[in-house]
Amino acid sequence: MDDAKRRILDILEDMPAPGGGNVVSRGMVSDIFIADGKAFFSLSVPASEADRFEGLRQEAERRVASVPGVQSAMVALTAERRGAGIETRAPAARPPAAPPRRDPPPPPSAPPAAPQARSARQDVSGVARIVAVASGKGGVGKSTTAVNLALAFRALGLRVGLLDADVYGPSVPRLLNLRGRPETVNGRTIRPMEAYGLKAMSMGFLVDEDTPMIWRGPMVMSALNQMLREVEWGELDILVVDMPPGTGDAQLTMAQQVPLAGAVIVSTPQDLALIDARKGLAMFRKVEVSVLGIVENMSYFIAPDTGTRYDIFGHGGARAEAERLGVPFLGEVPLEMTIRESSDAGAPVTATDPQGPHAKIYRDVAERTLASIEAANAASRKAPKIVFE
Repeated sequence: MDDAKRRILDILEDMPAPGGGNVVSRGMVSDIFIADGKAFFSLSVPASEADRFEGLRQEAERRVASVPGVQSAMVALTAERRGAGIETRAPAARPPAAPPRRDPPPPPSAPPAAPQARSARQDVSGVARIVAVASGKGGVGKSTTAVNLALAFRALGLRVGLLDADVYGPSVPRLLNLRGRPETVNGRTIRPMEAYGLKAMSMGFLVDEDTPMIWRGPMVMSALNQMLREVEWGELDILVVDMPPGTGDAQLTMAQQVPLAGAVIVSTPQDLALIDARKGLAMFRKVEVSVLGIVENMSYFIAPDTGTRYDIFGHGGARAEAERLGVPFLGEVPLEMTIRESSDAGAPVTATDPQGPHAKIYRDVAERTLASIEAANAASRKAPKIVFE
């Protein structure tokens, strides 16, 4: 165990925990991960005790930031137990715990959990609308679409932020050619970085590109919540969230905890990609998040020398899927060298060639997305309300 981790455990041992003892002696501390001056770890507490431990969590973040070699800390509360092999000090002897209480299964007529999750969603200060850009699988160009969609909203005159929620493989720093570390305010609040008029936040600003992020679900959600709620976004008309691919904990918890205006699904035309896109769409519907539409990325290829069109991955699959599922089709983005090269260079085509044909495609997608948001809001306003007197 290195010196910084030992010092952190010493600090935690000196902090009395609710219910007696400390979190180290009670075996509540996960493995401690330190990268680029930031310490990450979680405290395993019973779900019913989370409120009592919140003050300790905040104080732990403050004290750990004073450890030499540690500039800041991110501590999560989780109801999960530590896995075998996690390094910590041996817990002190204590009476055997009572067997866990098992709640009876809900009756068949019990209502689904999604409406209950909706009530837990909390607004992000200063942000009017939040749009998730998601995909059922990786490799379909979701992050490139998210960045260019955010820039297209900006080109339409909106105040826009971009949150890179893919903590395992953050792409926004490279796509926007942003380097360095964001500034902090009062030692806790983060000031987002800016490029091309966008306010941007990503785990990639805090951790080197080659550093692997080996986190369990609670740590991911703690990081996402901090990047959402402990960042000085200011006044934004729209915040675009580049979601991780798939339908895991991050997507589900984001959908349940944040009042999303809706989700944009990105897919390529072939059947295999559409199968995964369908799963993502079903997940958002299950948690009562409006699906704003589907974008077909890599839709076709125009040979630059002959002008001949090639449907390399097929064509029209996403449009047909949108029609079948009854959601808007937001547009086709071609497989184009210019888009790929500009993205790799950190100079997105929507910002660097705003009058070009590819920027127009993304602006059209942005306009249709805004129209879809308004349609979803109108439908929500017309929905009947049941009043009990």
